[in-house]
Amino acid sequence: MPRQAGVLLPLFSLRSSTDWGVGEIPDLVPFARWSAGAGFGLVLMLPVNEASRGQHSPYGALSAFAVDPVYLSVDALEDFAAAGGHDALSADDRRLLDEVRAAPGVRWDAVRGLKARALEVAFASFARREWRVKSPRARELERFAREQSAWLDDYALFVAIHDELMGGQSWTGWPAPLRDREPGALADARARMSDRVLFRTWLQWVADRQWQAARRGANAAGVELAGDIPFMVAPDSHDVWARRQDFRLDARVGVPPDAFSATGQDWGLPLYRWAEMEAAGHQWLNARARRMADLYGFYRVDHVVGLYRTYYFTDGPTGAFTPSDEPAQIANGERVLGILSQGARVIAEDLGVVPPFIRASLDRLAIPGYRVQRWERDYHAAGQPFLDPAGWPAISVATTGTHDTDSVADWYESLSEVDRTAFLALPALASIRARATARFDEATRDAILEMLYGAGSELVLLPFQDCFGDRERVNVPGTVTDQNWTYRLPLTISRLSSDLASRDRLRALASRHGRVAARP
Repeated sequence: MPRQAGVLLPLFSLRSSTDWGVGEIPDLVPFARWSAGAGFGLVLMLPVNEASRGQHSPYGALSAFAVDPVYLSVDALEDFAAAGGHDALSADDRRLLDEVRAAPGVRWDAVRGLKARALEVAFASFARREWRVKSPRARELERFAREQSAWLDDYALFVAIHDELMGGQSWTGWPAPLRDREPGALADARARMSDRVLFRTWLQWVADRQWQAARRGANAAGVELAGDIPFMVAPDSHDVWARRQDFRLDARVGVPPDAFSATGQDWGLPLYRWAEMEAAGHQWLNARARRMADLYGFYRVDHVVGLYRTYYFTDGPTGAFTPSDEPAQIANGERVLGILSQGARVIAEDLGVVPPFIRASLDRLAIPGYRVQRWERDYHAAGQPFLDPAGWPAISVATTGTHDTDSVADWYESLSEVDRTAFLALPALASIRARATARFDEATRDAILEMLYGAGSELVLLPFQDCFGDRERVNVPGTVTDQNWTYRLPLTISRLSSDLASRDRLRALASRHGRVAARP
């Protein structure tokens, strides 16, 4: 793999002068052009799967396959224009649009409600003008539905029942015939709710059209769109409802005790039935890998340790691993990663408590793991010196942080005097060592970025905020607040693109260290 640089920014964080309060799929094209100009060959997003109801985290998915309609550009839909465009919105919704567009962060509930009402208007226009007369566009929708039927049929029916018939109630509380997918009950629901099933199918079709256009536009700029595949799906998801045989609902996925939690963490997610999935040929995982390759040429595998050995709880406070022994764990992880690597390049999020045999396995598979600069230290040596990024392995991802960490600026200023001295002892930081300042400034930012770009890792992947020394966070793990998952760019992509000095500074870094944006 050539040496590359990439930037990490959630899709919801993009801001344009025409968005509806959240980053939208077409915004990826001008952002990719800015990224290429700044020397980035990859734009890594957080998951764009449709989120569970009431959930703002992109890691709580209603579907492992569906793109969240909140990312659609309503203004780019010809069906919305045909319905009258903004004139079809109520006066209250036009005022709300102005408010969410100007808001400093994503106002998820308001944005979802606003877009849902506008998309209903656009769909009604499509149904009247196109579907009823079986126009060429209607036939396009039918073709898309056939091609994606392996997941789309169950998804569209699930959401129609979930949101319309059951008022948002989890499928585990549905009447038994629907809950247990009795064929007669499903056929009856599909017939009764055909319009709502068609609506959900139409949403995924227009999302796919916008996505594929954005991917082509980004590729034309020399940038690959990169994604993030969550380790699990939510219990109340179309996947678990449709494929009960692949999941245990009497167990909950989590992580074992570590330095941060004496009891471990219970995530409340259903447990994979690894043996049953393997016996059936990993149908769901293969379909998931194909879907990811439809959307991305590159993606990050979340919580990769869980693919080797999944920690779970049942009734008591103590959990267990499945598979239970190391040889079986290695075989399971390598088998699953082989499936997920079909059709796309992958990197592995291998942070937290990761046994050495897993990192050795990733090395054998040539799958890069993470090297987060602040955590790369020799913890067994006196003074726990920081490890020099220049010596990091080529098959690794060099980064200042993740979507879950604080900014490199805040991290630097939080260091004790002892730790700051240890950090500044790194050879690449000689230019700022003499100052030994506790304040993070542009010189500190530039020295740290220079060091990361010079890492032995083939890929350097930077959170957008750290490229500029900004301090906003995407998420604070273990907390539920109105600020998590709401970060938006402080300026539009257009204004960002006009900041030629920052663009040229980043591009020069890439050029000096041989990280040239290569066309995919």
